[in-house]
Amino acid sequence: MKKVRRNRAVLCIIVVLAVLMKYSLVALASETLDGAQKQENVKSLYQEYRSRLEAIKQKQDISDNGFDIQQDQIFPIVFGGYGEVSMIPAFDKNYCRLALFFADGQGAIIYKTDQLESNNRILGQMKQPNSKIAAVSFQDLNQDTLMDIILITYCVNDSGAYAGKTYKIGDVLFQNAKGTAFYRDYRIADKINRFGMNKSSELIAAFVRDGYSTEFMYTSTTLEELLENGLEIITEQCHFRTFGKLGRLQVVPGTYHIADYDVFMIYLVDEEGFIVSSLQPMGKYDNLYALKGINCRDIDGDGLKDIIVLARYSYEGEDGELLVEPDYAVYYQRTGGFSIDTEIKSTYQCSDEDTMEILVEKARAYWGWETES
Repeated sequence: MKKVRRNRAVLCIIVVLAVLMKYSLVALASETLDGAQKQENVKSLYQEYRSRLEAIKQKQDISDNGFDIQQDQIFPIVFGGYGEVSMIPAFDKNYCRLALFFADGQGAIIYKTDQLESNNRILGQMKQPNSKIAAVSFQDLNQDTLMDIILITYCVNDSGAYAGKTYKIGDVLFQNAKGTAFYRDYRIADKINRFGMNKSSELIAAFVRDGYSTEFMYTSTTLEELLENGLEIITEQCHFRTFGKLGRLQVVPGTYHIADYDVFMIYLVDEEGFIVSSLQPMGKYDNLYALKGINCRDIDGDGLKDIIVLARYSYEGEDGELLVEPDYAVYYQRTGGFSIDTEIKSTYQCSDEDTMEILVEKARAYWGWETES
C-alpha cells in the first residue's frame, strides 16, 4: 500500500514538473519571439531612417527629410580636398540622432556622417538621448596640418537611474589624409567619456593632442602610482581611520589639474599603500572649487563608519556661463566597500550656509539617530 502511494506521489511530481516545463518553454518561446519582433522592428525603422539620410544631396534636402538644422552651430571649416565648406549639424526629429552635413558654396552635400558617440548611448534602440550641441571646436589634434573636429553634445535620458539629468558626451572626428572624409577612433571616444574628459573642448584637446589623461585616477592600484602620475593630495583633509573589517585605512582626497580643471577623487588606502576603494563625489560637476570637509562616522546607525563629503563645485551652464554650487555625498560602509547614498540626496539639497556639522546632523536625523550634544 505504501509502495502504491509512493508511486502516485512520484507520478504527481512528474506531472507537475511536466506542466511547469511546458509553461516555461511557452514563456521562453514567447520572449524569444518578442525579442525577434523587436529586433526586426528596429531594423525596419533604421532602414527607413537611413533611406532619408542617404536621400540628402543638397542643403535644402536636410529639413525635407526630417532633420532639424542647428542654425547657431553652423560653422565654416577647411575640408582639405574641397577647400572651405560649411559644417551643418542636424538632429533627426523622430529619433534625436545627430548627423553632420558638409556643404560646398553651392549647397551641395559633399560629405555626411552620423557615426557619432552620442548616437550609441542606448544600444538596440533607435531613439537616442541627444538634446542639443554643447560645443564644437576645430583644431589640428594629430599634427597633420588638417583641421579635426571636437564635438560635445548634451544628452538627457527618458528613463533609468539618470532620467531627466543632463550629461555630456564628447567625440573627436579626424580628417583623413586626402581631406575627403572624417574618421573616428572609438578607443579615444571611449576614454574621453569613461574617464570624464568630456567637459570641454580644451579638456579633450589636452588629452588627444597633448597626452594628458585622468585615466590613472580610475585605474591606479597604489598611492605611489597616483603620486607618480601627478595627483595632488589635499593634505589638510588626509587622515587615518579604522573602518571595521576593512581595517585601518588612510583617507586620501586628491586632485589632478588638467586644462584648468581640478578633477577630484577620494581614495581609501591601506597601510601597505594599496588602494582599497575610490570615491567620486564630484559626480556631474566639472571642477572642484573648494573642499569644505570630509567626515568619517556612523551615519545610518549600523555601527560602521560611513563617509560624508561636503564641497563646492563649478560647472558650465547650458548657455556657457560658469556656475558654482555646494553639494555633498554620503558613502555607507558595506561588506567589502562603500555604496553612495541616494535616499537623503533625494530629500535634501544643501546650501552655502550648511556646515559639515549641520550636514552630519541632518543625515543622521534622516535615519533616526541623534548627534551628540
